Amino acid sequence: MDHTTEQLTTLAEKNNGRVDREKIQKAITMLLEAVGEDPDREGLLDTPKRVAKMYEEMFSGLHQDPKEYFKTVFNEDHEELVFVKDIPFHSMCEHHLVPFYGKAHVAYLPKDGKVTGLSKLARAVETTARRPQLQERITSTVADAIMEMLAPHGAYVIVEAEHMCMTMRGVKKPGAKTVTTAARGIYEEDSVLRNEVMTLLKMD
Repeated sequence: MDHTTEQLTTLAEKNNGRVDREKIQKAITMLLEAVGEDPDREGLLDTPKRVAKMYEEMFSGLHQDPKEYFKTVFNEDHEELVFVKDIPFHSMCEHHLVPFYGKAHVAYLPKDGKVTGLSKLARAVETTARRPQLQERITSTVADAIMEMLAPHGAYVIVEAEHMCMTMRGVKKPGAKTVTTAARGIYEEDSVLRNEVMTLLKMD
């Protein structure tokens, strides 16, 4: 667990795993006032409540650990590639608090027949994404969780996403995608195995 994750876990424990909706509502009211809006006008009356409820859902991953999904494992006579691609996700950039979204592709090479349910890989991505995040951190967190809990020969995670902080503001380049990878174990040095994943990724 990295330093940032440890800090978030400590804060989540202090909050008993709950989001303070009332504090969010006050903050959104202040934000509306700060930008020159009238939070008491009809269209905005319930906006703070809506935003608080939305943030509770979007940041639910703050109170969850993606490693939890890998506690249940199965012993199968299988030590070939396991690859789940095109896992959709939405997250919130921690630098500007605007969304980024895309797809994650998760591969691992089981060791000693130790595998997990395929849906667990998708849930680990979703949980990791549901917090103020960086794309690089999502990629490495999922790979590290797989390595720690499943102890495979290796894991390879690829994430591609479009960031609204690049399309709505700043350089304003809609359609630009950012790709990050995290190679662990045997995938760190074996380019043949990495190429196998990349080949499968390009297949429809």
